Amino acid sequence: MADMPDLFVQTIWEGLVSGVLYALIALGFVLIFKASGVFNFAQGIMVVFAALTLVGLYEKGVPAFLAVILTLGVMFVLAFTIERVVLRPLVNQPDIILFMATFGITYFLIGFGESLFGGNPKQMITEQLWLPRGALEFEVLGGRLMLQKIDIAAAVIASLMIAALALFFQYTRIGRALRAVADSHKAALSVGISLNQIWVIVWFAAGNVALITGIMWGARSDVSFALEIVALKALPVLILGGFTSIPGAIVGGLIIGIGEKLGEFYWGPLIGGGIESWLAYFIALGFLLFRPQGLFGDKIIERI
Repeated sequence: MADMPDLFVQTIWEGLVSGVLYALIALGFVLIFKASGVFNFAQGIMVVFAALTLVGLYEKGVPAFLAVILTLGVMFVLAFTIERVVLRPLVNQPDIILFMATFGITYFLIGFGESLFGGNPKQMITEQLWLPRGALEFEVLGGRLMLQKIDIAAAVIASLMIAALALFFQYTRIGRALRAVADSHKAALSVGISLNQIWVIVWFAAGNVALITGIMWGARSDVSFALEIVALKALPVLILGGFTSIPGAIVGGLIIGIGEKLGEFYWGPLIGGGIESWLAYFIALGFLLFRPQGLFGDKIIERI
């Protein structure tokens, strides 16, 4: 690090971009967990399904930005269907039942997505969405720092999305209703808040997050079902930050993103490489041992 500080800055930057995108993925999990108390295992495949829908519509001749709007409509239909078909019949069931239901949603979307779009990777419509290409180079600490324009755009768009959702939760009427539902379902029902409407809104918001995430990750690599594995990196992010905390998702994402890049670049060669694929889960295991509620999570104390 001391001998080549420019490479250290480059590694930090790449980790920062990955961390912001991890935080955006984690935000989709946080939204649903805050409103229903259920960990939505299907969030990862929702990222893939949203991105594939967008690319699929464009391949059918739909203009890019109209395809974005239609994809948002598809995610709303998906949210409405999940609330009617899955969540509503399972009201008042144990959390583990709802959690297993999200497994069912996951494998349904995998099969449905493969039947519609096939299993081959697709290219994200980056240029058609006016996302930048190329790179910027700067002289930093006696070396060269290269910033991919798509990474800059991804970091900016993801940060704006996170900030918008944080403000939405804090200052809007629906946001206050969501926080009320997160605190107590029974209390929210007693003041006239409809759980069914809230669940549709939350799943639709998570679908919006999934679409933005799919566009950004797809622009950096490609659009395939392998993105679901990347999306599950949100799990260690949630463990670090806390399952109900938006600031926790941000901080946890940055810790995981920067930590795994530093680990892969500086310590990976010492053990043969590949550390980036498992370091996040190792960090999460350490937090589970010493602070299971996460950095910003509430410590739950139950009276016996």
